[in-house]
Amino acid sequence: MKKAFAGLTDKQIAESFVLPVKLSIRQQAEASAQLATARAKSLEQAKPVDKLLARILQLRFQLEDYLKSESYQPTRTFGHFLKEYQQLGGKKRKEFAYEINIHETLLSQLISDRREPGEQIFIRLELHSNKTIPASYWFRLVEKKKAYQLQHDSKIRQREKKNVKKSLALQEDDLPVF
Repeated sequence: MKKAFAGLTDKQIAESFVLPVKLSIRQQAEASAQLATARAKSLEQAKPVDKLLARILQLRFQLEDYLKSESYQPTRTFGHFLKEYQQLGGKKRKEFAYEINIHETLLSQLISDRREPGEQIFIRLELHSNKTIPASYWFRLVEKKKAYQLQHDSKIRQREKKNVKKSLALQEDDLPVF
């Protein structure tokens, strides 16, 4: 730490630190209003392409946060995020389906989660977003749903149980004696 401050005066060291400032409620409200005004002005002056990029990045960050989380949320499916993505560009389904070269019916089935997407869809979405949202994110959305279903589907477990003739002996009384 001393090396970092070597050659600096006490005043320079003190100025390099930002100390927290306590604001009154009125000052906080005023600062928030000023920030909101500045953001609105900045947004107003932004080009349409910049606005679109900001919305796509926002969707990407939502995707990243969800994929990093341990929990599975049934409403946050591939179809949900695909619908969000399609709507970001202000495109109707027919136009968006044309842009990624799939039939409008297939797009509808993907959005409603009645059909699983293939690898080509993940790649097309990555390319469509100009690589802003990687294909692996779209893939991981589908995998997250499948992992949850595998873990919680008791019907398939009961059905497949009859196909396992013998399981590993992992309890002491099941282990052979040598």
